[in-house]
Amino acid sequence: MGGFITLSVERSDMGLFRAVRQLLGVSAETAATRDADPDDLFEMSTATLTMEANLGFVPAGKAGLCIADVDSTEFCDAVEEVREILTVGESGTLAEFREDSYGYQWIVLEAEAFEDLVTGVHYGSKTLIDREFGSRLQAAVFAFEATERAGPETGSHAYWVYSFRRGTFYPFVPSGDQSRDKSTELKLSGVLESEMTIEENREYWYPLWPDNPGGHPWE
Repeated sequence: MGGFITLSVERSDMGLFRAVRQLLGVSAETAATRDADPDDLFEMSTATLTMEANLGFVPAGKAGLCIADVDSTEFCDAVEEVREILTVGESGTLAEFREDSYGYQWIVLEAEAFEDLVTGVHYGSKTLIDREFGSRLQAAVFAFEATERAGPETGSHAYWVYSFRRGTFYPFVPSGDQSRDKSTELKLSGVLESEMTIEENREYWYPLWPDNPGGHPWE
């Protein structure tokens, strides 16, 4: 998975280095307007109703939490704590832990109830923050599927991304091999701006391209 790295940037090493620094949150952290709060994630609980009723998108039953790895025993212990709680719960939520080709850790959750996804991602992020690894949190990603009501020109999936560096949400709607449906992204943003803390500066609406076109960002 190259979601946080494979931007449409120049192919030189310097271009990639700038992209990596930006996507790791260096520029975003400097320009942050407020601190990230994992409780923001609960805004998704009501937003999902609007996504379905007004926009024709339904939950895809999956969400991901992206974490920048760090080589320390304490970090491994914190991630293991999250792993144990999420995999032994009785909610029916499935938790899978992945590492992509750039060293990012993903906690990928699958559940029938959208609220269980929100709760699981919230627990994972809050645990890492409480263990003083909040700076390693990159993004929480919630997947939605387009129904016929979304329109034939809309791609099959849309995502709401929460940036822990900015403390804001933004939409990401891929429409092909590293192309995005900006019209639908603006529509999602406009309809939900009263329900969610949406990133106003679209320069921070980073795309999360998967390695395989049509896959989720963590795939």
